[in-house]
Amino acid sequence: MKDILVGNFALHRGQFRPPNAIRVVDWNIDRGLRLPEITDFLASQQADLLTLQEVDLNARRTRFRNVAEDIARRLGMNYVFAREFEELTQGSRTSPAYHGQATLSRWPLKNPRLIRFRCQSRFWRPRWFLPKTDPFQERLGGRIALVTELDLLGSIFNVYNLHLESRGSDSLRLSQLKEALGDAAGHGARVATLLAGDLNFDISEGDPAALIRQVGFRNLLGDSHLYTRPARHFFGDPRSIDWALVSGPVYPTLEQVHATVNASDHYPISFTLRLL
Repeated sequence: MKDILVGNFALHRGQFRPPNAIRVVDWNIDRGLRLPEITDFLASQQADLLTLQEVDLNARRTRFRNVAEDIARRLGMNYVFAREFEELTQGSRTSPAYHGQATLSRWPLKNPRLIRFRCQSRFWRPRWFLPKTDPFQERLGGRIALVTELDLLGSIFNVYNLHLESRGSDSLRLSQLKEALGDAAGHGARVATLLAGDLNFDISEGDPAALIRQVGFRNLLGDSHLYTRPARHFFGDPRSIDWALVSGPVYPTLEQVHATVNASDHYPISFTLRLL
């Protein structure tokens, strides 16, 4: 489960200076179930950096694809994929299936590593009395942050791709966020850092917002309460659970939630980061 997959499909850019800005899309792609539509949208954004969550690897439901590599090949990007869970109902003993996070970039990605959070839910663990069928989603593993360095011609930009626990309390999610932010804050205020992903709770106020300010990060969506996940059923409520935070010499602009894109059960968010 500690293995990280990498692939390099980006063309040589022919640039000799670091870019002034990078365009970013963050999105929980719901395993890649609607991969052609997902890839078409990502292609339309012409992003330099993608942080994707719920990305399948060798799962039956997505036709045993390496979803991260398929997207990287189509868009001409480099990628890093980290396993979050082994999906016990989607593979076999000889050919296991996984899902996790993928970070893709038109620039080189260096020094990938993962943080497997110390505090985890026990909800996903297999139990003898549950049938090995899809609705129960039995899994091995735990929630992670995928950490990479984006090499912008010698200038390093740190990227944290997060997926916090969906089953559990906000206090559990806050502890996972605190662990990731603590790691990220260690880079110091002079290094540009992005933390983005599906956080599964609203971080725009209360304890999460106070923690974010305390460690020197800025919330790109602020307290706008833009919904990033639609209501799942008639009586459900839309939710604000996908977020992006930045610190260091970087200025965010053009923040947007793409609420008309229906290729996943989350909306993508996009923004441009101007490097100072």
